[in-house]
Amino acid sequence: MPTGEFSLREIPFSHPGSWFDVSPVVAQATYTDDLHLVSHRHGMHAVLALVPESGGTRAEVPAGATPAALTWGAGDRRITAAYAAPDALRIAGRGLDLRIRAAEPTLTPFTGTYFFADPVGGAAVFTSYETGHRYRVTVLSGHARHVGAEALGTAERAVVVSGQVWEVVIEELPGAREPYVPPATFDAVVAAAGAGFTAFADAVAPWRGERTPAAELACYVLWSAVVAPSGFVGRPAVLMSKHWMDKVWSWDHCFNALALAAGRPELAWHQFQVVFDHQDDRGALPDSVTHAEVLRNFVKPPIHGWALSRLRGRLPGGLPEPGRAYRQLAAWTTFWLEHRRVPGRPVAHYEHGNDSGWDNATPFARERLVQTPDLAAFLVLQLTELAALAAELGEAAAAERWRAEADGMLAALLAELWDGTRFVSRSAATGAVQGGESLLELMPIVLGEHLPADVRESLVAGLEEHLTDIGLATERPASAFYEADGYWRGPVWAPVTVLVEDGLRRAGAVDLADRVSARFRAVCEKSGFAENFDALTGDGLRDRAYTWTAAAYLLLAGAAEARETLSDS
Repeated sequence: MPTGEFSLREIPFSHPGSWFDVSPVVAQATYTDDLHLVSHRHGMHAVLALVPESGGTRAEVPAGATPAALTWGAGDRRITAAYAAPDALRIAGRGLDLRIRAAEPTLTPFTGTYFFADPVGGAAVFTSYETGHRYRVTVLSGHARHVGAEALGTAERAVVVSGQVWEVVIEELPGAREPYVPPATFDAVVAAAGAGFTAFADAVAPWRGERTPAAELACYVLWSAVVAPSGFVGRPAVLMSKHWMDKVWSWDHCFNALALAAGRPELAWHQFQVVFDHQDDRGALPDSVTHAEVLRNFVKPPIHGWALSRLRGRLPGGLPEPGRAYRQLAAWTTFWLEHRRVPGRPVAHYEHGNDSGWDNATPFARERLVQTPDLAAFLVLQLTELAALAAELGEAAAAERWRAEADGMLAALLAELWDGTRFVSRSAATGAVQGGESLLELMPIVLGEHLPADVRESLVAGLEEHLTDIGLATERPASAFYEADGYWRGPVWAPVTVLVEDGLRRAGAVDLADRVSARFRAVCEKSGFAENFDALTGDGLRDRAYTWTAAAYLLLAGAAEARETLSDS
């Protein structure tokens, strides 16, 4: 059973399939003293506060968690919570009471949480407007006191559970359900949760050990962020976080798929497909998908050809649906070629930094509709992958056509955006140079072996200037635009690290690739799996439980272990 405890301020306590977690993080960058049951069905909403008490007042007891259980206090004064199912949280206590209170004190006809005692089964029920679900509290042992049942307006609404030894279960329900009957003892519930996590970690990171001290926690971040199919999420999906970044964005999902591929291939394929399930009739992918919405006002960069080529090598038995993947990738690529190229101009453009995934990067500072070299490079890889897939499917003519398109896009990248010494970005409207000192303009390194030698050498030299002791700064630290917490104007990000490291290896710059990998792994081991990191201090920034950061660590650490094993043999 896993024993490593993690900070609940950093990483929420949750379980695969669950749409809720337990955490002190109740909104964007908002931390409370008490742990809350927090839902992610219709955005992030704190539903219930979980407050340990002693003698009718709040008990100041520390809380910590392992993948198997969350515990307040210790010894004869402790409360322990564990998931009996994705929608059922069992909580057992001794020597402490627990106040389960509606997080929002005000109930209106359209917002808040209504609370009542159900005369049919005897449970207490909280019904939440924000999540559209009910949260039923059933006392399995001990005593319960109801506060504010059926109250309207502003009032406390709570269940206070007490007794020397007691147990309750909180269920998330869409409607009515038979009374809860415990299928197992509390200790068995904890043991089952621990065993489930261990099996996942053994499959996803069987290589983990002393040289990879963050691997088990990275596995937990992914494992606990899985949600069951519901709403617009039609498959088991890994949210980017069960803090406030609780969506599936249309490039983030690729990294999670890659990290899961070898050990959990079915779940990995679901990650790749969950966004393609919402591909439109022009081939565009949505910006993001959640339980309650599909956003289409932006897209994300076409890294899917790159990702698919890596998945083919990592998934046992290869792609499960090569024909489907080929058609999806062809439509996605055609969208860029037909709808994101100015007539007569061979290079595609983004309509906003959000399309690139680098929302506020400096190439978008003056104008937003910009031709950037990363986009052309990604399309070269995507077209190359389409050629390979077409050939495997026996479509020789299509394969030749895609190869010609790839060659043409590479030639256009070099002709339009290479100035003889470096890549630049250009206004889609005027062609004026928009470049600066952003790492974005070094991203053609992803082309690796496809690059001319002089271009490759220039990119490697430029990347050296962005590499700090922490990792690849997204804006060169000497730049006037550099900001320590400037989102894409300085901090180190996981997806960029993985893409650049892969490109460097294929370009033959192995030493630099090794340093990029090692420094990123080191910052994860020091600062956890934050959305991004201060490029000079390594401090974790923004959302602190980001799955693509955990996925990147697993990808880089697993590859490093494989190289180490090979060198030892």
